[in-house]
Amino acid sequence: MNFAPFERFILDKITETRLPGLSAAIVEGDQVIWSRGFGFRNLEQGLAATPHSLYSIGSVTKSFTCLAIMQLAEAGKLSIDDPVDKYFPFDIQPGGEKVRISHFMSHTSGLPALAYAENVIGGVIGAHESWFPISTADDLLTFMQDAGDWVVTKPGERWFYLNEGYALLGAIIEKASGQSYIDYVQRHILGPLGMTRSLFRKGEVENDQDVAVPYVNWATGSRIPSTYAYGTIQADGGLVSNVLDLAKYISMYLSRGKGNGTQLLSTGGIAEMETKRVATPVKESPFGDEGYGYGLGVRSNFLGHKLIGHGGSVGVATAYLGYLPDKNLGVAILTNGSGFPTGQFGMYGLALALGEDPEQLPFIKRARLLKELEGTYETYKGTMQLQVKGAGDLLIVEDKDKYSTNTTPLIPISLDEQTRLFYRLESGVKTEAEFQVKDGEVQLIIERYMLRKTGKLVG
Repeated sequence: MNFAPFERFILDKITETRLPGLSAAIVEGDQVIWSRGFGFRNLEQGLAATPHSLYSIGSVTKSFTCLAIMQLAEAGKLSIDDPVDKYFPFDIQPGGEKVRISHFMSHTSGLPALAYAENVIGGVIGAHESWFPISTADDLLTFMQDAGDWVVTKPGERWFYLNEGYALLGAIIEKASGQSYIDYVQRHILGPLGMTRSLFRKGEVENDQDVAVPYVNWATGSRIPSTYAYGTIQADGGLVSNVLDLAKYISMYLSRGKGNGTQLLSTGGIAEMETKRVATPVKESPFGDEGYGYGLGVRSNFLGHKLIGHGGSVGVATAYLGYLPDKNLGVAILTNGSGFPTGQFGMYGLALALGEDPEQLPFIKRARLLKELEGTYETYKGTMQLQVKGAGDLLIVEDKDKYSTNTTPLIPISLDEQTRLFYRLESGVKTEAEFQVKDGEVQLIIERYMLRKTGKLVG
């Protein structure tokens, strides 16, 4: 199979978003059918990224945590229906009901995100000044003592992504197994799968010969060497791995729990993890119903197939793991910065592996249709000039002179090849803006003006 289009796409996007490096692998069954590194794992030393390079996988770790919980359940050492207060003091009872292990697994405890992990990571990488020194489950339980006042729903009713819940799942694994979380995952998941270069501890990572330096790069475009929140972030996002090890992990799911000759979890257990337990807040997705199982996200219709996966970010590294059970295909993406969405990289690669045209993926097509509208626009004889700039899924119209700058967001209504309609909101009133694209020319009608695109963005 020719993955050259994927390689061009990756290089284009890491160039646009100034990512230092990226590693990727495509899996079919138990075979890696393509893998490659792009850019740099270490800018200061000029070292290239490789498929072997180590990166934080962030919240992809959550699937390992749920796999461990499911293993312990099958071994009779716990039940996912156990209330969490069976394992440590936990007085929060949303709506008078106890939070159970399965609620933490599916992010349905009733608690909104308390942002402990965001704060810890931000403090470690220097993104902000606030500081919560949370290093153990006991610290976290103390931090959460007043969180009962923040409950939104009863358990099981609504999805709120809760890193705190996953950190406490790590403590439950320790109580039920009699081992540290790290030791349990290494002995019962990483070791049996032959994931010999998937690590949690800082010393082990730094002793490796192919480590991708994490970089701060999202605000100014600069790339500043940084670090990970070792020790604090574990069961909710602490694993450091590489795409070839993750390929083995994906193959285990594709083989319904069997990897490297070992049955890590029953076929039924894998199916339980992949079953949608709750809808996520995503509305009108082009990929069908979107929900969450146990440590895994579920999209019902990715080009006609069920897509299982999870993303991860620790600010200075991002990750995505996804697979199509019915097609025996999977993908792993790791980066040492923050830029183009890793999940979209992954879906592009999966589409290509399916024999589909990735350029027709909704987010790719949408980005192209918006990008074509960026530039400088002028009225008749250049009497007035506007700048149209992209801002995620929106456009920004900028009217700037020597003394002032006025900006107006344009929100898409409909996008097709020729006519692209947007609306703007001012004083509670919606007005439409219309772009017409024909024969390589673009014109904009907004309010009383008609403008033509005359060039690229200025500045």
